[in-house]
Amino acid sequence: MGQEIERKFLVCSSVWKVGTVGTPYRQGYLCRQEERTVRVRIAGDEAHLTIKGQALGMTRLEYEYPIPLAEASELLDRLCIKPLIEKTRYRVEFGGRVWEIDEFAGENRGLVVAEVELESPDQPLELPDWVGEEVTHDPRYLNANLVEHPFSRWGRP
Repeated sequence: MGQEIERKFLVCSSVWKVGTVGTPYRQGYLCRQEERTVRVRIAGDEAHLTIKGQALGMTRLEYEYPIPLAEASELLDRLCIKPLIEKTRYRVEFGGRVWEIDEFAGENRGLVVAEVELESPDQPLELPDWVGEEVTHDPRYLNANLVEHPFSRWGRP
């Protein structure tokens, strides 16, 4: 059974960005409900279909499957809920962990969020200086919710 345990933070400076190269992401949702989401994502030249269960704190079920790039593109263009999520993802190592930093574009321009995956919910975590407020438990910052309520429409957090 797949399980995702992650913490999410707002990014408060751009120090992390020096020397990093990001990957463009384009993603959309076929199903966006509290109990489950079904996401189509193109990351660089790879595509995946991901099914996620309801979040219980910082934990939820997650299953991910590779799909053909052309099919993912067609799903995004023709079947996914709009607007799509557009972002660039950067991977930065800090404190023995890989942090994923998403710099959003399009309807969510101006939002920069850092996520880190953990092995257990109570695992100690060293925080880099460039992260600010933790938003793990704030549903506004879930990508699935940014489709219906884009950052550009709710002002500054």
